[in-house]
Amino acid sequence: MELKTVKLEIPEGYNIILGQTHFIKTVEDLYEIMASTVPNAKFGIAFCEASGACLLRLEGNDDDLKKTAETMGMEISAGHTFVVVMKDAFPINVLNAIKMCQEVCSIYCATANPVEVIIVETEQGKGIMGVIDGSPPKGVEKEDDAAWRKDLLRKFKYKL
Repeated sequence: MELKTVKLEIPEGYNIILGQTHFIKTVEDLYEIMASTVPNAKFGIAFCEASGACLLRLEGNDDDLKKTAETMGMEISAGHTFVVVMKDAFPINVLNAIKMCQEVCSIYCATANPVEVIIVETEQGKGIMGVIDGSPPKGVEKEDDAAWRKDLLRKFKYKL
């Protein structure tokens, strides 16, 4: 058994959702969820097939985002995992719909932060052990930090 980390390069303005699933139709179902939940969103999806041809399956409505998803999917190369790369939408807009997808087993992260995926490799293949999402806290929020957070949420129109 070998442990390694894969650093995902998330371009500025993009967000990702990384998860585990169990069936080849996931890539089409995730496409439908993305297209119907946030109609103006641009996205690419990569799904690592874990049986049969064991191909990286791709869908999306933006060639650059599909290419980014392809790169991330190949770097991870763990069976039955998927990555959705998006812009003009945030994970909060689609996360519950993705979690409700029949084939989705779990979500590892939904973020725009730097991500390291902890991969284990055995004779059979690869799996995701977990993720490191962003950086550790540098202190405790103070009054001006709380004001910045509240302003940001209102800027994004998530709060009144």
